[in-house]
Amino acid sequence: MRQIMQSLKSGETSVLDVPCPSVQPGHLLIQTTRSLISAGTERMLIEFGKANWLEKARKHPDKVRRVLDKMKTDGVMSTVEAVQSKLDQALPLGYCNVGTVIEVGAGVTGFEVGDRVLSNGKHAEVVCVPKNLCAKIPDGVDDETAAFGVLGAIALQGIRLAEPTLGERFAVTGLGLVGLLTVQLLRAHGCEVLGLDFNSDRLALARECGAQTVNLGGGQDPLKAAEEFTKGQGIDAVLITAATSSNEPVSQAANMCRKRGRIVLVGVVGLELSRDDFYHKELSFQVSCSYGPGRYDEEYETNGQDYPLPYVRWTEQRNFEAVLGAMASGQVDCSKLITHRYSLDAAVDAYGEISDSSKSLGVLLTYPEVPAETPELRTQTVRVVPVEQPPVKAAPTGRLPGLALIGSGSFATRFLVPPMRESGATLQIVASRGGVSGVQAGRKYGFREATTDVDAVFNHEGVDAIVIGTRHDTHASFVCRALEAGKHVFVEKPLALTRAELDRVEAAYRAAGDRLLMVGFNRRFAPHVQKMQDLLADRAEPKAMMMTVNAGAIPAEHWTQDPKVGGGRIIGEGCHFIDLLRFVAGAPIVSVAATSLVPGGATNLHDTVGIQLAFADGSIGTVQYLANGHRGFPKERLEVFQGGRILQLDNFRMLTGHGFGKFRKMSLWRQDKGHAAEVAAFVEAVRSGGASPIAADELFEVTRASFDVMDALESGQPAADGSPAGRETVAGMRRSA
Repeated sequence: MRQIMQSLKSGETSVLDVPCPSVQPGHLLIQTTRSLISAGTERMLIEFGKANWLEKARKHPDKVRRVLDKMKTDGVMSTVEAVQSKLDQALPLGYCNVGTVIEVGAGVTGFEVGDRVLSNGKHAEVVCVPKNLCAKIPDGVDDETAAFGVLGAIALQGIRLAEPTLGERFAVTGLGLVGLLTVQLLRAHGCEVLGLDFNSDRLALARECGAQTVNLGGGQDPLKAAEEFTKGQGIDAVLITAATSSNEPVSQAANMCRKRGRIVLVGVVGLELSRDDFYHKELSFQVSCSYGPGRYDEEYETNGQDYPLPYVRWTEQRNFEAVLGAMASGQVDCSKLITHRYSLDAAVDAYGEISDSSKSLGVLLTYPEVPAETPELRTQTVRVVPVEQPPVKAAPTGRLPGLALIGSGSFATRFLVPPMRESGATLQIVASRGGVSGVQAGRKYGFREATTDVDAVFNHEGVDAIVIGTRHDTHASFVCRALEAGKHVFVEKPLALTRAELDRVEAAYRAAGDRLLMVGFNRRFAPHVQKMQDLLADRAEPKAMMMTVNAGAIPAEHWTQDPKVGGGRIIGEGCHFIDLLRFVAGAPIVSVAATSLVPGGATNLHDTVGIQLAFADGSIGTVQYLANGHRGFPKERLEVFQGGRILQLDNFRMLTGHGFGKFRKMSLWRQDKGHAAEVAAFVEAVRSGGASPIAADELFEVTRASFDVMDALESGQPAADGSPAGRETVAGMRRSA
């Protein structure tokens, strides 16, 4: 199938062949018939993409500050690579989609195959959309009209925040699509409307919709017009639906409002407010969030948890339905808003139109009317044509392994895929849920195929090893499936989220014979850490190790904090540092203790903790995993004390030695946490038939130790014996599935 993409780096718009998504639980699979280009939002994205680096920075000063902080801690080269990687991503465009349901995901009620639906799906021939972001289209509403429903919901949410009553006088500043829909919906509420804009054509449309107008580009005084419009009483409320960096719309709104008037910002404008403008009139100002309650709430949007109607009358889905109802009753007429229609084949021309012409308003895309089972439409695996690539280093002699990747997110494509390619291995197939990131990875790095069907990866005859870079809750099941399919496995941490999952992984590994299993514990492969091992190897004395991790805060609602999805930050990321100390110690972990900054309580995320480890050789280690620091401070520091000597590793950029004779310092131009070396070691082990770079028993030991930490934190037990028997004393206190 085909989908419209835009490059963040160049602003170039293209139509790509991508795999058809597979339906997910709680989702609908929709064959698109029409989609509407949101001219304001999508034009801004294109303009951002076409801007040079300096202009991009000016538009996002908050991100510039974050980049500067990262330069201080991680170095210039690492920061530049991170920014380039971010900008190199292709962005799927669109969020105003109309189509027909062709498949219903598990757990979905209220929708059937064949239903016509409005959704916030992308500009693509087939989209997979959560059920709460879809609404049935009434029989009296055609597809072209319905395509305006999402923008109508944005307008309606702003109106709901303004709380209009019959007969009130409203001003609408900015008469683009959202503004003109706002005018019609306000008229449906029984309000008088004054529309303000610079474009005479849009002002004429507003008058057709029942509004009086002010031409801001024709010399009319908006404040005088508002005074005449309200007979000197002042505007009751102003809805700002403009897109401009100017502060004038807000200042203007404040000056035309009556005392205790309301201002709601729906668009994007400058927000350098004057206190005097608001103080004397006691004005209220509010920013509207997209389609309504539920927006950006993963429980509502992705997991399908609706808000109870008696308590939240208008959610984003119910706003969709209300707008469609207004269309069905004739209160909202979108036919006059359509200025252009383009086929999907001519989508690039459509974006040229909205970029270059002030005459365009409602630009609709039409899609081929083909049966839902058309192979070209529903194919989940596609061949990828790579773009020109830089030369790959000469690979070792011998048979080169075939590699597959499941999960082509930003981490995998930045840190795992480049060394996969550099190894000289054959990149056979890449799988992703939506298909877009997989195609992009294929084009950039040379994967032969991209798919949304993971079975195609496990069953691929040309694949010797599978690299897994998906969300944490899929790791254990994918590892088991890969091993059962006879493949070698590299999985990003964590290996598993529960003891039961880990037991299944271990059983699958034992049954797989000579198949390799590797977890992405990359820090032990970092050049600084390898140097530390060389320096410490001449003495058998135990070590005292202190690992400080300035991890930073992550919101409680983020998926990594969900024990069922991300495992929490200790299991999900803290395992890295347990493994690093295990590697430096060179001896098994025999006991674990842990303390949290905030003991107990439902709000304790256990992401600011102290972990104490003891090792079989007498070494001790402490991990201070801290979410309450500042991003201007380096993220990671490791200090090792042994026999009158000290090594200090600062953020994988500088290693300093004290008491090591000639060795004083080791510095690198760029931060290197060992990602490339770990992937190279794994690929070489697969190629040569050698042992895994990390012994499987160590992988299981470190993973169980991360569970022990959580047992100690959740049970309040200060320590757990590191032996299997000792671990069982607290294992029952932790969920096993």
